[in-house]
Amino acid sequence: MDYRIREIRENEYCILSEFLYEAIFIPEGTEKPPKSIIEQPELQVYIADFGKSDDWCLVAEVKEKIVGAVWVRIMNDYGHIDDETPSFAISLYEEYRNMGIGTVLMRDMLEFLKNKGYKQTSLSVQKANYAVRMYQKVGFEVIDKNEEEYIMVCRL
Repeated sequence: MDYRIREIRENEYCILSEFLYEAIFIPEGTEKPPKSIIEQPELQVYIADFGKSDDWCLVAEVKEKIVGAVWVRIMNDYGHIDDETPSFAISLYEEYRNMGIGTVLMRDMLEFLKNKGYKQTSLSVQKANYAVRMYQKVGFEVIDKNEEEYIMVCRL
Protein backbone atom coordinates (compact mmCIF):
# COMPACT_ATOMS: atom_id res chain seq x y z
CA MET A 1 0.00 0.00 0.00
CA ASP A 2 1.34 3.39 -0.99
CA TYR A 3 1.04 5.97 1.80
CA ARG A 4 2.90 8.88 3.27
CA ILE A 5 3.34 10.16 6.83
CA ARG A 6 3.25 13.90 7.45
CA GLU A 7 2.44 16.44 10.14
CA ILE A 8 -1.21 17.35 10.45
CA ARG A 9 -2.26 20.76 9.16
CA GLU A 10 -4.14 23.15 11.40
CA ASN A 11 -7.24 23.02 9.19
CA GLU A 12 -7.30 19.22 9.69
CA TYR A 13 -7.43 19.18 13.52
CA CYS A 14 -11.17 18.49 13.36
CA ILE A 15 -10.47 15.01 11.98
CA LEU A 16 -8.99 14.01 15.34
CA SER A 17 -12.52 13.47 16.68
CA GLU A 18 -12.97 10.71 14.07
CA PHE A 19 -9.71 9.07 15.05
CA LEU A 20 -10.52 9.40 18.74
CA TYR A 21 -13.68 7.39 18.09
CA GLU A 22 -11.70 4.86 16.03
CA ALA A 23 -9.22 4.51 18.92
CA ILE A 24 -11.89 3.18 21.28
CA PHE A 25 -11.24 -0.48 21.92
CA ILE A 26 -14.34 -2.59 21.27
CA PRO A 27 -13.95 -6.10 22.72
CA GLU A 28 -15.12 -8.89 20.44
CA GLY A 29 -18.84 -9.50 20.72
CA THR A 30 -19.46 -5.99 22.07
CA GLU A 31 -21.52 -3.45 20.21
CA LYS A 32 -19.83 -0.22 19.15
CA PRO A 33 -20.81 2.72 21.34
CA PRO A 34 -22.52 5.71 19.76
CA LYS A 35 -20.19 8.33 18.29
CA SER A 36 -21.44 10.75 20.94
CA ILE A 37 -19.32 8.87 23.49
CA ILE A 38 -16.34 11.03 22.51
CA GLU A 39 -18.15 14.06 23.96
CA GLN A 40 -17.47 12.73 27.47
CA PRO A 41 -14.94 14.93 29.32
CA GLU A 42 -12.55 12.01 29.96
CA LEU A 43 -12.30 11.51 26.18
CA GLN A 44 -12.45 15.17 25.12
CA VAL A 45 -9.18 15.71 26.99
CA TYR A 46 -7.47 13.98 24.04
CA ILE A 47 -8.62 16.46 21.40
CA ALA A 48 -10.23 19.60 22.88
CA ASP A 49 -8.43 22.76 21.74
CA PHE A 50 -5.77 20.71 19.97
CA GLY A 51 -2.86 22.77 18.69
CA LYS A 52 -1.35 24.15 21.89
CA SER A 53 2.30 23.74 22.80
CA ASP A 54 3.16 20.08 23.39
CA ASP A 55 0.35 19.02 20.99
CA TRP A 56 1.82 17.08 18.06
CA CYS A 57 0.17 14.95 15.40
CA LEU A 58 1.30 12.92 12.43
CA VAL A 59 -1.13 11.51 9.90
CA ALA A 60 -0.98 8.71 7.36
CA GLU A 61 -2.33 9.64 3.97
CA VAL A 62 -3.38 7.32 1.13
CA LYS A 63 -4.26 9.00 -2.17
CA GLU A 64 -4.61 12.36 -0.36
CA LYS A 65 -7.05 10.88 2.19
CA ILE A 66 -6.07 10.79 5.87
CA VAL A 67 -6.46 7.17 7.00
CA GLY A 68 -4.71 7.25 10.37
CA ALA A 69 -3.33 9.56 13.02
CA VAL A 70 -0.97 9.44 15.95
CA TRP A 71 -1.06 12.35 18.33
CA VAL A 72 0.37 13.33 21.68
CA ARG A 73 -0.25 15.99 24.24
CA ILE A 74 0.55 16.57 27.87
CA MET A 75 -2.75 15.97 29.60
CA ASN A 76 -4.27 14.36 32.64
CA ASP A 77 -5.59 11.26 30.89
CA TYR A 78 -5.65 7.55 31.70
CA GLY A 79 -1.96 7.19 30.81
CA HIS A 80 -0.72 10.34 32.58
CA ILE A 81 2.71 9.93 34.16
CA ASP A 82 3.85 13.51 34.84
CA ASP A 83 3.62 17.01 33.40
CA GLU A 84 6.65 16.53 31.12
CA THR A 85 5.49 13.30 29.48
CA PRO A 86 3.14 13.50 26.51
CA SER A 87 0.39 10.92 26.33
CA PHE A 88 0.20 8.93 23.13
CA ALA A 89 -2.90 8.14 21.05
CA ILE A 90 -3.12 6.36 17.72
CA SER A 91 -5.80 4.98 15.45
CA LEU A 92 -6.47 4.08 11.86
CA TYR A 93 -9.65 3.49 9.97
CA GLU A 94 -10.47 -0.20 10.27
CA GLU A 95 -9.82 -1.01 6.61
CA TYR A 96 -6.22 0.30 6.94
CA ARG A 97 -5.28 -1.75 10.01
CA ASN A 98 -2.86 -4.70 9.97
CA MET A 99 -0.88 -3.27 7.05
CA GLY A 100 2.05 -1.87 9.03
CA ILE A 101 0.89 1.75 8.73
CA GLY A 102 0.25 2.06 12.47
CA THR A 103 3.71 0.76 13.33
CA VAL A 104 5.34 3.29 10.98
CA LEU A 105 3.18 6.09 12.41
CA MET A 106 4.25 5.17 15.93
CA ARG A 107 7.94 4.88 15.11
CA ASP A 108 7.86 8.21 13.28
CA MET A 109 6.15 9.88 16.26
CA LEU A 110 8.65 8.40 18.71
CA GLU A 111 11.51 9.75 16.58
CA PHE A 112 9.72 13.12 16.27
CA LEU A 113 9.32 13.36 20.07
CA LYS A 114 12.95 12.38 20.65
CA ASN A 115 14.06 15.12 18.24
CA LYS A 116 11.88 17.62 20.16
CA GLY A 117 13.74 16.73 23.36
CA TYR A 118 11.13 14.66 25.18
CA LYS A 119 12.50 11.88 27.38
CA GLN A 120 9.51 9.53 27.25
CA THR A 121 5.88 9.13 26.23
CA SER A 122 3.10 7.17 27.89
CA LEU A 123 -0.24 5.58 27.14
CA SER A 124 -2.91 3.44 28.68
CA VAL A 125 -4.33 0.42 26.89
CA GLN A 126 -6.86 -2.20 27.85
CA LYS A 127 -5.22 -5.54 28.60
CA ALA A 128 -7.41 -7.33 26.05
CA ASN A 129 -6.49 -4.92 23.22
CA TYR A 130 -4.46 -6.55 20.42
CA ALA A 131 -2.48 -3.27 20.19
CA VAL A 132 -0.57 -4.13 23.39
CA ARG A 133 1.81 -6.29 21.33
CA MET A 134 2.25 -3.53 18.75
CA TYR A 135 3.14 -1.02 21.48
CA GLN A 136 5.67 -3.43 22.95
CA LYS A 137 7.17 -4.02 19.51
CA VAL A 138 8.02 -0.32 19.14
CA GLY A 139 9.47 -0.03 22.67
CA PHE A 140 6.65 0.59 25.15
CA GLU A 141 6.95 -1.23 28.49
CA VAL A 142 4.28 -1.87 31.11
CA ILE A 143 5.06 0.20 34.21
CA ASP A 144 1.73 -0.16 36.02
CA LYS A 145 -1.57 -1.95 35.68
CA ASN A 146 -5.00 -2.20 37.16
CA GLU A 147 -7.78 -4.71 36.67
CA GLU A 148 -8.48 -3.63 33.07
CA GLU A 149 -5.56 -1.59 31.75
CA TYR A 150 -1.82 -1.32 31.40
CA ILE A 151 0.03 1.96 31.76
CA MET A 152 2.92 1.83 29.33
CA VAL A 153 5.95 4.06 28.79
CA CYS A 154 8.41 4.33 25.94
CA ARG A 155 11.72 5.93 26.88
CA LEU A 156 13.09 7.92 23.98
